[in-house]
Amino acid sequence: MAKKRIAKNEDVEFSMEYADENDKEALARAKAADKRVENKAK
Repeated sequence: MAKKRIAKNEDVEFSMEYADENDKEALARAKAADKRVENKAK
């Protein structure tokens, strides 16, 4: 049986107009994670 791919950190279309509080929290956490990765690479 073939292994299924697991999607991670994929870009998706996002609209703040339709975002709820959970979406906004997830966006803030993703931005913080990106900063941690950038700082670690330095």
